[in-house]
Formats: sequence, structure tokens, C-alpha cells
Amino acid sequence: MIAGIGKIHARTGISTGIACLILTLLSWSTVPLFLRHLSDHVDFWTNNGWRYGASAIFWMPVIGWSIWRKRLPAGIWLAALIPTIANIGGQAAFTSAFHEMNPGLVTFGLRTQLIWVAIGAYVLVPSERPIIRSRRYLIGATILVLGLFPILLGGDSAIGGFNIKGTTLAILSALGYGMYGLSVRRWMGKYHPVIAFAVICQMTAVGLIALMLIYGRDHGAYVPQLPADILWYLAISAFVGIAIGHILYYISIARIGIVITSGVLQLQPFLVSATSFFLFGETFQWWQWMAGFIAVWGAYLMLTSTGSGAKQIAMAATEGSD
Repeated sequence: MIAGIGKIHARTGISTGIACLILTLLSWSTVPLFLRHLSDHVDFWTNNGWRYGASAIFWMPVIGWSIWRKRLPAGIWLAALIPTIANIGGQAAFTSAFHEMNPGLVTFGLRTQLIWVAIGAYVLVPSERPIIRSRRYLIGATILVLGLFPILLGGDSAIGGFNIKGTTLAILSALGYGMYGLSVRRWMGKYHPVIAFAVICQMTAVGLIALMLIYGRDHGAYVPQLPADILWYLAISAFVGIAIGHILYYISIARIGIVITSGVLQLQPFLVSATSFFLFGETFQWWQWMAGFIAVWGAYLMLTSTGSGAKQIAMAATEGSD
């Protein structure tokens, strides 16, 4: 009887994990589309300041509850400093890239995150070097790079043709998010992921709001005067991409594992590109689509390399992008 109940709970857990994984994929696939649309109305400094500010308010009760129950770990704010800096850099480059290129191209550029994470893990985590040096991992990394080059350099889906600025921003955002994921694993791994992200969200919001006040158009003060539909898009993108997306992401990892979760999330560029065709007229040549599938195959080989080290790398490589 007890064994039967255990099987029911296991099936329920897997079903919940699959549902959360699908919702994570859908929610994180909508964010690039929102950002592309908002780029015509809101500068990226202001976009980041308002969206992360709203998300910080959403997560603030978690911090308040932890302080009230005396469960906020000592030293967590200091531990979150490096992940926050990396997150701010990745977020700034990510949002600004949509002012230069269409969503599909940006999200394919983010696949270079796996390469940056592998390099960072090799330098920072000696125990993971055997995984990174393995034949399967190196073949996957090579295939990933070879697949991404035709997409990023093809230029057909860039706004006004290929421009080096947009491509550079997409790759820099991947670098920032890659370092963010690695630093979270290294310095925040001992904390509960919900509390860890709540703290990082507060600190990231402070940094991005400060940058908005310094560099944003009219210091971000023009946002309340924007049309109602733009305000809704700004709010929904913050709620779906930052506030809720991470909860769904952590639940899917807990229920079905990081390798499956990160593997399925590699489908994001295809969903974004297909939807962007109808919304923004973004197109890829057939050989760019083929290159995309090849790149994702390379990512799959990297993510399914054996060992716990590969799982940690996979975890780091699917953080961020919101």
C-alpha cells in the first residue's frame, strides 16, 4: 500500500515538473518578444529599472518573512554580491541587444552561454575539469560553435541587416548570464534557491534602478505617461520573466532534474524565432534553421555529458535570460 502511494506521489511529482517545465519554456520565450516590442517605446536602462524594480517588490515578502522568522542566513547579502554584478551586466547587455536585432537572433546568440560557462567552470571549479575535457563535451562544444556562426553572421534576421554591435551585445549577455549562473552555484549554492534568488533580485534591482536614474531617458520618469498597453507589456514581462519564471524553473529542476530541464529550454530560440516571424517579420534562411538544429544538438551533447559536474554546468547555463 505504501509503495503504491509512493508511486502515485512520484507520478504526481513528475507531472508537476513537466507542467512547470513547459510553463518555464513558454514564459521565458515570451520575454524576448516583449523586449523587442518595448524597445520602440522604452530605452533599455529604463526597461531594466522598472521591470526589476517591480520584480523586487514581488519577492520582497520572501525577504521580510525570512527576517521575521530569523531564517535569513548570515552573510547571504555579501555572498550575493558577485552574482548580482554579473546579473546586472548580463541583463543590461540582454535588453539593449533588442534595440539592435530581432528576438530570434538574440536568443540564438544566448546559446554561447554554454561555452562561457564551460570556460568559467574550468577555471573556477577544478573538480569539473574532467567533464569539460571529455570527448563528448568537447565535440558538443565544437558543434555548438559551428552551428551558431552561420546564424549570427547571416544577417537576414538583424534589424537593418547584420550589425556587429547587436551580435556583440547578444554574446556579452551570454557571458554575463554564464558568469551569473556559475557565481550563483559557487557562492549561493548552500542557500535555499528561492531565498537566494529573492536576495539577488533585491540587489539587482537596486543596481539597475541606479543605472536608470543615471543613464535612462528622463531618469525613467516618463514611464507612467506611456500608453496603457505599453505599461501592461512592461508589467507582464517583469511578472512572467523574472518574478514567476524562476519559481517554475526551480520546481521543474526539483521534480525532473536539471539535465532534462536545461535540455528542453534549448528549444527557446526556435519558439522565439517562429513567433517573431508573425509579430516582427523576422526570417531565417533554411540553412540558418539547419545551423540552429546543429547548434542545439551540440548543446545537448554538452548537457548530457556524464557526471555531477555536467549537471552543475547545465544549471549555471540556464540561469538568467529574463
